[in-house]
Amino acid sequence: MGRISRTMQLARASWEVLKADKELIALPVLSLVSTLVVAASFLIPMAWVGRSETEQNPAWVILPLAFAAYLVLAYITIFFNAALVHAANERLEGGDPTVGSALRGAAARAGRLFPWALLSATVSALLRAVEERAGALGKVVSGIAGMAWSLVTFLVIPILVMEDLRVGEALKRSTALFKGTWGENVAARVGFGLLGFLLVLPGIAAIAGAAALGDPVNPLLLTLGVVWILLVVLVLSTLSGIFQTALYRYAAGKPSQGAFGSADLQAAFGAK
Repeated sequence: MGRISRTMQLARASWEVLKADKELIALPVLSLVSTLVVAASFLIPMAWVGRSETEQNPAWVILPLAFAAYLVLAYITIFFNAALVHAANERLEGGDPTVGSALRGAAARAGRLFPWALLSATVSALLRAVEERAGALGKVVSGIAGMAWSLVTFLVIPILVMEDLRVGEALKRSTALFKGTWGENVAARVGFGLLGFLLVLPGIAAIAGAAALGDPVNPLLLTLGVVWILLVVLVLSTLSGIFQTALYRYAAGKPSQGAFGSADLQAAFGAK
């Protein structure tokens, strides 16, 4: 429970950073909107090809489209995550970030982010293939491998944003930093997951109530439930990006300002 409590302490400090820069929540919103638009642009032609009567075996068309979708969606997620990390880092260095400065910071590293998106999409596609084709064992193996991958690569984006390293070097650097902060990394995943679960419960209750009650309450409760869950996801996504940046700065030995000052970090993590 000590690690969970430390994670909650960092979450509160992350909240202080977010309160100072409320506009940062626009970055996950932009990421979500971009993801939905791009996903639709791929799903429509894939559905059309799959239902085409003139194509005997459309797999050779669908598979490249599916991988292209994986790649573009991965790049969108990584780009906006990099923008959030850039903004959080600016705040932690005592600056005053904006959405514009965050996007410019990510755009300046666009070329460096693409190889990471390609690698991430490839790993995701391989794990998905194992999960779908190897039965129950494949699901277990894919789940464990996916969790391990997400843990050791947790600091790759901050490294790509703040250090002049290529993807291979950034992956090695993230793995090295993970070895010194693995407990805090795992505790953060558990802590944010638990916090998210507790916060979405009111939204789930509202949706359940909407299913149990008739008009005119039904649409109102359904809307409130969906909006609440969406808001929780967006806020926690922003907080996670701030935490990710702070954890990198701590692991790399870089001092932070404001809500994530060195005293807060040392109290949360203890001596290195």
